[in-house]
Amino acid sequence: MPVQLRSVCLSLIAVFSLFCSSLLQAEVDSAHGIAMHGSLKYPADFSHFDYVNPDAPKGGSLKESSIGTFDSLNPFIVKGTVAEGTGLLYDSLMARALDEPFSQYGLLAERLRVGPNRNWIEFDLHPSARFSDGHPVTAEDVVFTFNILREKGSPFFKSYYAGIETVTALSPASVRFEFADSTNRELPLIVGEVPILPEHYWAKRDFEAPSLEPPLGSGPYLIEKIDPGRTIIYKRNPDYWGRNLPVNKGRHNFDRRQYDYYRDSTVALEAFKAGEYDFRSEHASKAWATGYTGAPFADGRIIKEEIEHDNPRGMQGFIMNTRRELFNKPEVRQALAYAFDFEWTNSNLFYGAYTRSHSYFSNSEMAADALPSPAELEILEPIRDLVPKEVFTQVYRAPTTDGSGRNRAQLRKALGLLKQAGWKLEEGKLVDGSGKQFEFEILLVQKEFERVVSPFIRNLERLGITASIRIVDVSQYINRLRQFDFDMVVYGFGQSSSPGNEQRDYWHSSSADQPGSRNLIGIRDQAVDHLVEQLIAAPDREQLVLRARALDRVLQWSHYVIPHYHISAYRIAYWNKFEHPEISPTYDLGLDTWWAKP
Repeated sequence: MPVQLRSVCLSLIAVFSLFCSSLLQAEVDSAHGIAMHGSLKYPADFSHFDYVNPDAPKGGSLKESSIGTFDSLNPFIVKGTVAEGTGLLYDSLMARALDEPFSQYGLLAERLRVGPNRNWIEFDLHPSARFSDGHPVTAEDVVFTFNILREKGSPFFKSYYAGIETVTALSPASVRFEFADSTNRELPLIVGEVPILPEHYWAKRDFEAPSLEPPLGSGPYLIEKIDPGRTIIYKRNPDYWGRNLPVNKGRHNFDRRQYDYYRDSTVALEAFKAGEYDFRSEHASKAWATGYTGAPFADGRIIKEEIEHDNPRGMQGFIMNTRRELFNKPEVRQALAYAFDFEWTNSNLFYGAYTRSHSYFSNSEMAADALPSPAELEILEPIRDLVPKEVFTQVYRAPTTDGSGRNRAQLRKALGLLKQAGWKLEEGKLVDGSGKQFEFEILLVQKEFERVVSPFIRNLERLGITASIRIVDVSQYINRLRQFDFDMVVYGFGQSSSPGNEQRDYWHSSSADQPGSRNLIGIRDQAVDHLVEQLIAAPDREQLVLRARALDRVLQWSHYVIPHYHISAYRIAYWNKFEHPEISPTYDLGLDTWWAKP
């Protein structure tokens, strides 16, 4: 075919494709939001979310703390330790409602259209959307964002956005995403949550290098001041383009948000009580029970609250790296769980504050806490030969004790399992067939956790196992986790009310060898891969719950972690200079809806 004729043909094909796309677009109604399952709570003409005070005054400041240090303001790459609060700099296409399981409403995007099978989604950008330097946010910026995150960002992004086939700018203000798999109902919402980056800013900079240069975004705050490694201060952007949008009414009320860094949580708590910062969320039960006392609490200058919530708590535990030969047998992993005496720990160290975790979806309807129902058995049956038989016959429960500290019966069970795995006790040491002792290192970043680990180590010693503690700084800890350079760590896998694509990063074989992924365990399991894909493709809420329970059972009975504990309340303390709405969001604390007293 002559070159000129070929060029004409290609042009006609392009025009025809655009014409067909326009026809398809005309057949699909545009909407102001999107829900994962079911319908939206808020109508198209809503003025604000129910859990905000739309008349909240602007002004004042909110100071918080963080532990360790920081050396980067780029949260999208694996290099560097990122400063707290960088999310304040960016807007996404959609904003999440915190009183719905998973629904989004327009932010950078004014309207959207979704394909009948959710195999594509189009966003029309808000005509007023601007980056903080005044440049309009365009469809090309959206295309650039997804391309650079998948090509140069953290490996998480490549996995998380794996189902995106193409991202195309249809016009300067309209962008279309096409998905490889129409069964993944979550993908249209996932792309709506991504912070959109300015192409004109990053064109002159190295995206893969950690930097303390204040980045450009379109969000409600700007960086005002940085003291590297010690303090970062954000100021509210007076020219923020989206301040009057329904999704932003009553939010972002503080003129300044500040994060001060401390060496450890003990020093940070004392600084809080001295008035060095304003708000604190407490995660240590001993500190909560004994540390929040003194004159400021007695006279009401500091308010201490526990706020119940319904958020799934996921799974925290001792995480074993199955890439290490020491932990690649399930009998060994199961045996080690008998050495952690939760009941004694909770009574003697935690003041009875915690509930034992048995599920990877703790505190939610997705937890597998009963035998599988007929509907769940339909999901599990195709993988029956690939999973432990207990998945079908027993309800998993982490080992329990009487709390006395004398857990000989549990340790006997542990020794029996270790013998099955080829280990034997000789002269007080657990050794393999070649006489090599069972020994490993527990990597920690918080010194305060040493008191939890030490009793566990003493019980391991009774089994003939030598375990040691290594405490490292935040930067070294992050780098070692990114490279899977550890034997055992304390780690948590958080869950949302609508789990989905992030499960690939947690458990899927494709993430097991990706540095920086959250598959720290190193799971490579055909049955787990199958259930993760089934969960992501759940067509409705009922199936989502059933498939999450099925995945939960297989993870439980594979004994990948030694489960810890959880609490279903926010434990917060703050200086009495703030107010917050009467209605709290169902699935979040909603700190960005608070305001400073005049």
